Order: sequence, then structure tokens, then C-alpha cells
Amino acid sequence: MAIQIVINLFLAIFWLFVSDSYTMNAFVLGYLFALLLVFLMRKLLPGRFYVITLYKVIKLVFIFLLELIKANLDVLRVILQPRIKNESAFFVYETDLEHPWQVALLSNLITLTPGTVVIGVNDDMKRLYIHCLNFSTKEEVVAGIKGSLEKAVREVGES
Repeated sequence: MAIQIVINLFLAIFWLFVSDSYTMNAFVLGYLFALLLVFLMRKLLPGRFYVITLYKVIKLVFIFLLELIKANLDVLRVILQPRIKNESAFFVYETDLEHPWQVALLSNLITLTPGTVVIGVNDDMKRLYIHCLNFSTKEEVVAGIKGSLEKAVREVGES
């Protein structure tokens, strides 16, 4: 993927020299032409077309921001209650992610959302030990993580 970005930027700069116009408009036009060329050469270049990966990363950021807002509202609801009615709990989360960087990214995203903290990761990188501030049922929490964050992290990692 990195080689595709380098080729795209190199061809865009090459376009500036060929067109003998050094404006931002000429660079954007050259970048778009180069993007088309990289798309046409995608079978010859390693990895998946980088625009698809960029789209998946942006999608992951939006999913995380949505989860962050929901978690902030949940924690606010717990804090503003006159009596503490929440039940916090520790649980083990089984993940299907294959690469260590995916497990690390998922752990960081879970920890960054208020109300949840990843305490540890098993040696085989398949189990996360999580503390949840407002715990209802394990199935509900696991389904929430698998359906949003883990799915988005897996999509980013697909090649």
C-alpha cells in the first residue's frame, strides 16, 4: 500500500513538471490522473488498492467516534444517578483477530472509550481481560464490541 502512495505522489509531481504549471490545481489534476494510473496498475502492485484501505480507516474513525459518544452518555447517565445502581464487572473477551497489531488497536479503542478498560491480553492474543463500569450481560457487551469495533478493525486489516 505504501508503494502505491509513493507512486501516486511521484506521478503527480511528474505531472507538474510535464505541464510546467506549479499550482495546486495542477497538482490535484496530476494526483487524480496518477490515481487512475495506480488503479489500472493495482494488479501489478502489492496489497489492496490504497484508497479502499483509506476508506476503511476513515470508517473505523467514525465508528469509534460514535462509540465514544455513546459511552460518554452511558457514563454520564451513571454519574448523574442519585444512587449508584450500576454493576461493574470483569470479563474475558474472545477475539478472532489474527494479527497482533489488530489486537493492540482493538485494545486501545476499547480502553479509550469511557467506562471500559482492557486490563490485559492473553499470551496467544486471543483473549482480552476487560473491566466494564456499567455491565448488563456479557453477551450484550461482547455483541456490542464484535459488531462495531472488532468488525471495523478486521476490515482495515483485510488485504
